[in-house]
Amino acid sequence: MSTSVCLLTIIFLSALTCAGQGKLYNNLSTKSKKASELYEKADYFYVRKDYRSVVDYLQKAIKKDNEFIEAYFRLGNSQYKLGDTLLALSNWEKAISIAGETPGHSYLYYYIGELYFETGAYQKSKAAFATYLTLNKADSRRKRNVEIRYKSAAFAVSAMEAPLEFNPQPVGGALNRFALQYFPVMPVDQQSMIFTRRLGIDPSQDEDLYISYKNADGDWQAPVSLSDHINTVFNEGTCSISADGRMLIFTSCYGRQGYGGCDLFVSFKSGSEWSPPENLGPGINTGAWDSQASLSADGRTLYFVSDREGGFGKRDIWVSRKGANGNWTKAENAGNAVNTPEDEVSPFIHPNGQRLYFASKGHIGMGGFDIYFSDRVSQWSTPVNMGYPLNTGKDEVSLFITADGSKGYYSQELVDNNNQKRSLIYEIDIPETLRIINKSTFVEGSVYDAATKSPLEATVELINLLNDEKLLVVSSDSLTGNYLMVLTEGVEYGLYVTRQGYLYKSLRFNYDKKETGEPIIIDIYLEPVSTGAKTILNNIFFAVDAYELDPRSRTELREIIQFLEDNPEISIRIEGHTDNTGSESYNMELSGKRAKAVYDYLLAKGIDKERLSYKGFGMLKPLAENTTEENRALNRRIEFRIVE
Repeated sequence: MSTSVCLLTIIFLSALTCAGQGKLYNNLSTKSKKASELYEKADYFYVRKDYRSVVDYLQKAIKKDNEFIEAYFRLGNSQYKLGDTLLALSNWEKAISIAGETPGHSYLYYYIGELYFETGAYQKSKAAFATYLTLNKADSRRKRNVEIRYKSAAFAVSAMEAPLEFNPQPVGGALNRFALQYFPVMPVDQQSMIFTRRLGIDPSQDEDLYISYKNADGDWQAPVSLSDHINTVFNEGTCSISADGRMLIFTSCYGRQGYGGCDLFVSFKSGSEWSPPENLGPGINTGAWDSQASLSADGRTLYFVSDREGGFGKRDIWVSRKGANGNWTKAENAGNAVNTPEDEVSPFIHPNGQRLYFASKGHIGMGGFDIYFSDRVSQWSTPVNMGYPLNTGKDEVSLFITADGSKGYYSQELVDNNNQKRSLIYEIDIPETLRIINKSTFVEGSVYDAATKSPLEATVELINLLNDEKLLVVSSDSLTGNYLMVLTEGVEYGLYVTRQGYLYKSLRFNYDKKETGEPIIIDIYLEPVSTGAKTILNNIFFAVDAYELDPRSRTELREIIQFLEDNPEISIRIEGHTDNTGSESYNMELSGKRAKAVYDYLLAKGIDKERLSYKGFGMLKPLAENTTEENRALNRRIEFRIVE
């Protein structure tokens, strides 16, 4: 039920006086003394919440005067409290038919507008609120609320006239096997799903985190407990998983040492094991309710929900960032573009880092919690309602969107064939009009020692070559060597893999023309530092037939300098290579000049001349036959080789 609808539980008392105010009823519409006395008796039971007695006395009052406006209103109010919405509407409509459009009875249009909205009669709700705004010019607080609700009713009418194609289907396989499963999340490869499981609808029943894996055919397998380190006899749930599936942040309520009733905890995966959880600390957790985290793809920004002081309303979305020291900064409110005086919950930051999904009661919507998204450029944009029928008059929360933006996952409550309440996880299609602007994919693989083929723990960095901005830093798994990095359209990426005692490797992924496609699988073999070992400098750039360094080369040049500073005992030779386009003498000269350009840059940055040399090889050492443009691009390269 929406917050404003909850106002129906407060009886309208303007123009009326209550029993505690001398029992004066001079302003009632009835002229019948007997009807007024019965109304007074009903009021006695109303303040004591004996609504059945209220109904009894008011029905008698109406028999004495069948045009008793206040009696019809109070009767409908009591019937609403007893759960009979249809009778409440009938009596409020009767009151309005008698009162007409009079300023003194404008409140009738407010309350019936709310009830119409609650029951999905949006067109009637819109009309009722319009009448209220026409009649009532003074109540500014209520007027603001009605203006928002009027816009929401208008939005709902429009949304239902043009429903979107979400095609919701319960997730198949063996996944939906519990009474309740909700808040689904996935690593970016979509090969596993983690969700909160509860065995029944009783709130006292234990919440735990469960995981289901896809088999080779893409079918979901029977879920299992995520980890004995994470699940306890207390409640664990509403989690977020990093893009590579190796960092988990979840909510734990009571049972663990924390700062409040519900705190956020983190666990890390090594191989197949999750570490014992650690509290995220006072930068994030407080004595208030802290829950429902969403971790950015790079693992450095955390969005979560809290009802702490200092927000815009009840539950707000807050954000914290991981500092250079590895600690989380003091959380800040996500701002009033997202947060409202009402509740905002269940944030989800898309892997592209540019779109935030969340649920709210405070923005223009269809009632209860609706799901919205906001895009960030320099700041968060005005939230967009995800539309009907994803959003309805009921509560919709917790939407997860895949990296390419085409699919979504959420939970929905229903009543099964045995009349038992359940919640199932659904998969939906995201309509084109609601899809993300910049899609994401990923590159993954494992890091190995090139000599022994053993897995290596190494540092993997993702850098925007256009502005030399470091976007993401992760470590490959210490047991398996696995790594995963999210790639989003609109960027030309450099990927660097480093480990002390090894030559670094550089890769390039150019998505500046929105060429995002299937995931990229690349295993990386690092050469131990030794004389003769070499590496290709994939992010050194020159214009065609030129040897001036392109500005995009600065990232690679910085990596070379860092490598030489970390290994002061070695010397290197910069080697230039070309394809077979042009004469042999021309290519020999061009490759030498390009190698010298790198050599000169390193000298200018303070690298000892005794540690550097350069040489051009022209077309003499191709990596592939010069039969295609792709092969010729491979042959046009700069390398460095350890010579001492």
